[in-house]
Amino acid sequence: MTDSTHRVLLVEDDPVSASFLQAVLERLPAHVDTAPTCSRARGLARAGDHALLVFDANLPDGRGDALLGALRASGVRAPAIAHTASRDVVEHERLLAAGFLEVLVKPLSAPELLAAARIALGLGAPRVQLPAAAREAPLWDDVAALEALLGDRGHLDALRRMFVVEVRSMRAAIASFARAGDHEAMRPVLHRLRASCGFVGAARLGDAAAALSADAGTWPAFDAVAADTLAQAPVDGD
Repeated sequence: MTDSTHRVLLVEDDPVSASFLQAVLERLPAHVDTAPTCSRARGLARAGDHALLVFDANLPDGRGDALLGALRASGVRAPAIAHTASRDVVEHERLLAAGFLEVLVKPLSAPELLAAARIALGLGAPRVQLPAAAREAPLWDDVAALEALLGDRGHLDALRRMFVVEVRSMRAAIASFARAGDHEAMRPVLHRLRASCGFVGAARLGDAAAALSADAGTWPAFDAVAADTLAQAPVDGD
């Protein structure tokens, strides 16, 4: 690791999201240590002198704000950024009060994450605001996905292969919750799915997941979009 390469601790349990975020942060340039849980993150934080912390707000074994508090108590002073699929104002305020410099909402683009990371590191970069699409979302949006990944086609293809496997599993879980009428249990899965959709350009499925999160009655429409998205997935040489 050269003097110009920063060391970043990334905490994210979803493999598609983690792969995307790691690849983007490496462009700072940075060496990125990744952890899927709070317990693993605490171990990595003790072992490495990190210049930046990038935490998911909700993890399998705890919350990002509690993790940051524990690290601060142990002497870790690196600036921290939180990321979450939630748009809840109360959650964002809690994260900022815990000491995060910024709360990024997934799905987020590579320029947006890079700008926030550079600002946190004192490298001076303007925030990037991408225009919202004013058209019906396609099943697969290559233009938006490549823009989010700064044109890296190879990384997009790798992420999409991971995404297809993840969607099959998530679709089964969501179907089970829908049959049981458990809309609350469904929402965390839908939040993760929406974030992943943004990273790989699965635009229509992301919109369907957002609609289902708000209204359980949209389950049949969501499942139809999920089926079409999988059937037309541009992977494995398609």
